[in-house]
Amino acid sequence: MGDVWQEVLSVQPEPESWIVVSAAVLALAAVLLGPPWRVGRNVVTIAHEGGHALVALLSGRQLTGIRLHSDTSGVTVSRGRPTGIGMILTVFAGYVSSSVIGLLGILMLMSDRITALLWLSIVVLAAMLLMIRNVYGVVSVVVTGAVVFGVSWFTPPEVQAAFAYLFIWFLLFAGVRPVFELQSQRRRNPSPHSDADQLARLTGVPGTLWVVVFALVNLAVTALGVWLLLF
Repeated sequence: MGDVWQEVLSVQPEPESWIVVSAAVLALAAVLLGPPWRVGRNVVTIAHEGGHALVALLSGRQLTGIRLHSDTSGVTVSRGRPTGIGMILTVFAGYVSSSVIGLLGILMLMSDRITALLWLSIVVLAAMLLMIRNVYGVVSVVVTGAVVFGVSWFTPPEVQAAFAYLFIWFLLFAGVRPVFELQSQRRRNPSPHSDADQLARLTGVPGTLWVVVFALVNLAVTALGVWLLLF
């Protein structure tokens, strides 16, 4: 066990620049192209609902369950005051979580803690699994965790590095597209249950403005992440 922890906490060699750039291009393609996006969108949903759940706990709310659906939607249920800053932050967290997680991952990659990043991802997924309340959600989280574990345990450092950069680039880029999908859905089929419309009820600020805020935050975080790794 000591050897395992030493390996996890050790510093890995920084990958060559072409690996970092190639991972960025592949991640961007996975966000922009339909078929890979339909698969990768499940990972974004995990990050989205995980963001709701974490902020709910940090704001003192009681987390009761998370559901992930095959249409890549999800629901996180918590108990506490139905209004106030805690509820506002909990609802706000979802659409910015993927980009923020991507940026935090970049900070770990910049310190060459590649294996630690992968294992931290596994720990977070395992903790989230305890709160999943439907079969598809369990399958989605377990499959994602199994892929990350397989790469971290069975592949050489070079492959781990390429995967870690691809994974983090994808989370960083993938935060932007769902915001535009949200606004498109709000135009086609308005729903009072969207995060933007919930925030509108909680704050009195129009839902469309909240969509703009989501977009600006994610674009700014994405730009910062690109600058940190490529410039």
